[in-house]
Amino acid sequence: MNTPVTPSSALASLAQAMADAARVPSLRYFRTRLDVLTKADESPVTVADREAELAMRALLRAQAPAHGILGEEHGRERLDAEYVWVIDPIDGTKSFITGSPLWGTLIALLHHGRPVLGLMDMPVLGERWLGLAGQGTQCNGQPVQASGCAQLAQARIYTTSPDAFAAEDWRRFDVLSRACALRRFGGDCYAYAQLASGHVDLVVEAGLQPYDYLSLVCLVEGAGGRITDWQGRALTVESDGRVVAAATPSLHAQALESLATP
Repeated sequence: MNTPVTPSSALASLAQAMADAARVPSLRYFRTRLDVLTKADESPVTVADREAELAMRALLRAQAPAHGILGEEHGRERLDAEYVWVIDPIDGTKSFITGSPLWGTLIALLHHGRPVLGLMDMPVLGERWLGLAGQGTQCNGQPVQASGCAQLAQARIYTTSPDAFAAEDWRRFDVLSRACALRRFGGDCYAYAQLASGHVDLVVEAGLQPYDYLSLVCLVEGAGGRITDWQGRALTVESDGRVVAAATPSLHAQALESLATP
């Protein structure tokens, strides 16, 4: 396997600028009365989601016009480009519309389809994680590290909601999570940041889209963790939306074994 390309400082700065741009409309609308629309997939969307993504796209068109874009709210452009940005302006719209601060902006940069940059911005909390291929993960400029937990019986596990699982997937998650030391629900993307910073050991989810999970790859792996689909395969635009993130390869392997058990 080829060593992943490390993004240039200019591309990392562009990601930071995109997150800054998205913060402006999202914070302006947070905890205000908004019309909430329902998309074709039954997920909610607001004017905040759409304006934040437009602000990010404007920067990309101005500074990286040859790059592709895959965004949650405004579609896809040039997905065959060498570099493709995958953006989610407000990950956790249900949290956003209910006044919870645990929503974030997610940005991934793919090089020939492989994640080489991941950024998670939590505007209300004032926290930002950045992971670059081959350069580790930082929160607000300080290096972070996953916990090192290697045993299911000692693991703290998170998932956002039981509602995201099909019946059989929920059964498998329930068995896995009851083998752990502690299980919690909620958090949306923030659970992965907690994992990268050593506070959570395992995150298992289903029903995700590429803009939900591709930014997490560099964040988790740069902190020493492991993240794949439920079969242990690398996450790509074509993955089925079932994700396992763990603090260590050993814990990840145990989680996969449990999820594969009939």
